[in-house]
Amino acid sequence: MEHVSLNLNVRGMHPSATVAINEHANALIRQGRPVRKLGLGQSPFPVPSCVVDALKLHAHEKDYLEVRGLRRLRETVAAYFHRNEGISVDPDLVLIGPGSKELMFLLQVAFYGELVVPTPCWVSYAPQARIVGHPIRFVPSSFEHRWRLVPEDLEALCLQDEGRPRLLVLNYPSNPDGLTCSEEELRRIAEIARKHEIIVLSDEIYGKLDHRGRHVSIARFYPEGTIVSSGLSKWCGAGGWRLGLFIFPPRLSWLLQAMEALASETYTSTSAPIQYAAVRAFQGGQEIERYLAHARSILAALGQHSAERLRRAGARLHDPEGAFYLFPDFEPLRDRLEAFGIEGSRDLAIRILDETGVALLPGEAFGRPPEELTLRIAYVNFDGAAALTASEAMPLTEPRGEAFLRHHCYRTVDAIERLCAWFDAARIVEDLPD
Repeated sequence: MEHVSLNLNVRGMHPSATVAINEHANALIRQGRPVRKLGLGQSPFPVPSCVVDALKLHAHEKDYLEVRGLRRLRETVAAYFHRNEGISVDPDLVLIGPGSKELMFLLQVAFYGELVVPTPCWVSYAPQARIVGHPIRFVPSSFEHRWRLVPEDLEALCLQDEGRPRLLVLNYPSNPDGLTCSEEELRRIAEIARKHEIIVLSDEIYGKLDHRGRHVSIARFYPEGTIVSSGLSKWCGAGGWRLGLFIFPPRLSWLLQAMEALASETYTSTSAPIQYAAVRAFQGGQEIERYLAHARSILAALGQHSAERLRRAGARLHDPEGAFYLFPDFEPLRDRLEAFGIEGSRDLAIRILDETGVALLPGEAFGRPPEELTLRIAYVNFDGAAALTASEAMPLTEPRGEAFLRHHCYRTVDAIERLCAWFDAARIVEDLPD
């Protein structure tokens, strides 16, 4: 019987490089091969104990809550963003959902217009638009521009078809590159967005993991046209809890209302116990701030260590500034890699997995050209609870040096060493005389 691929008739759906690499890694594990996974972008740290205690306290809550979310949580979120970001937020303009990813999808359903996505970008923005049937405009950046959106490129795109409804997705600190935006960059993007009446979806899910603790929201500079997206998954280590949020300005209340209607016909409301526990998370306080300070300290040290080692192996990359990602470009080694039959990021990722047991993701999965030799590394394959405990026993002023990283973040350090040894060997072969 002829095999028929059922997903060919589902709009926007096709096998992804991410899934392919993960399945390949799992096949190697079943063969008994040791595999170090640097592909999954999940916080290694536990949920703060005070937030877990709040969940236990409210585990009995069983009733459906408002579609927009628990009123007390929305008030706490509004106070949190006013306190931390200087943003004036109306609790009635906060929407709570089962993960920011679900809210992003509903936004695309509710909004009619063009999606503008700077690349490299998170893997789900464009597929969601394709499922809905929206046109997508990618705005490629480059290593030379720190993988950031160049404001002049956004301006040029808008001038091609002035007046067209557009939704710009801005993610920083960024998945996949771990870099953030300067205030000057944000101000310039805000000017262009205001001029062309672009709606900005500011994905700030990693905002509290800015390594210096100095995240700035573009909503400060473009409050009337920015929707801020956040949640618990990254900074609070609670990816599986599935709680996300959108903050709308008054001018975009119509979009909130449309999304609320869609939510009422899909997920109805977000888990009640999780919403009650989230109140404690967004209340902040000394315990939460201490948790964040130590998490940032570990991530900053491990990211810097990994970046330095990768550069010595021949990659070009920028030092990470937030989150827990690196986006090395191995263009300097192209000639040698092509001699090995490697012509793009997917070939590179599969070859590395087969020969080193290190699983990471190709740049192609993040909107980059297939021939580009970029990879995304999520440097979080370590016991976050143990590392956090060890860090909390040290003054924050004391560096988390190589000895700390090798002891408490061993699996990630080992994976980076394996990866770099493979590239080092390639360079040695390249340098041998004929």
